Amino acid sequence: MQVNWGFVLKQLVAVAAFLVLWELATRRGWIDVAFFGQPSGIFAYLWDGFAGGGKLWVDLGYTVAGTLISFVIGSGLALMLGLLFVMFPRVEHALEPHLMMLNAMPRIALAPLFLLWFGLGLGSKIAVGVSLAFFIVLANTVAGIRGVSQDAITLSRSLGARPLQVFFKVTLPSAVPVIFSGLRLALIYSMLGVIGAELIAAERGLGQTLAYLQSTFNMNGVMGLLVLLAVLGMIVTQGMTWLERSLLRWQ
Repeated sequence: MQVNWGFVLKQLVAVAAFLVLWELATRRGWIDVAFFGQPSGIFAYLWDGFAGGGKLWVDLGYTVAGTLISFVIGSGLALMLGLLFVMFPRVEHALEPHLMMLNAMPRIALAPLFLLWFGLGLGSKIAVGVSLAFFIVLANTVAGIRGVSQDAITLSRSLGARPLQVFFKVTLPSAVPVIFSGLRLALIYSMLGVIGAELIAAERGLGQTLAYLQSTFNMNGVMGLLVLLAVLGMIVTQGMTWLERSLLRWQ
């Protein structure tokens, strides 16, 4: 994939111009630093957090670890259950009302319950992330497999393909784009779940640090962490997009 460097340069210039205007507005008193922060203060906070004491590296590690673990567990369970539903529709029919009820619950409201069960450590954050990722991947897995063209399956069977060959060489590859759409969303929601749980109560993590900075009215720190979270979300999204394109080059 070629990079449009001209477009990238224009975007960088636009961001730089915005930061210069923001800094100028704060120095002239046009906007209140207490409410919006200051680019130089934000940079100083991030520099001290990463290159100075290194505290932000630890918090970032906890948040990323919780996100990845919850994504792997939630997606893995959802993929297995989705395949089970497709192979045995009666199982889906029996579990569907219960899963619909669980999916309707606001999972972030369950965070205090997870904190009670799993404590302030990483376990409660993973539980919230898993609860968000699971249902997204489950719905996309079932929809993707059932959306495969029946003509292709019938043709494969008529050519003598065995059931396992039909599944692994026709059904599953055709369903991968839809499943990957769910996986991309699940990774984002896993991160949101982990950070949301950290905001409520945590020992470490970016969400816990963000809550502390808000309570102490450190707006430069708050804006710095918001920028960091935005960059982290962009990296996660672009990484999943790159992985999807790499796996689907055959299409």
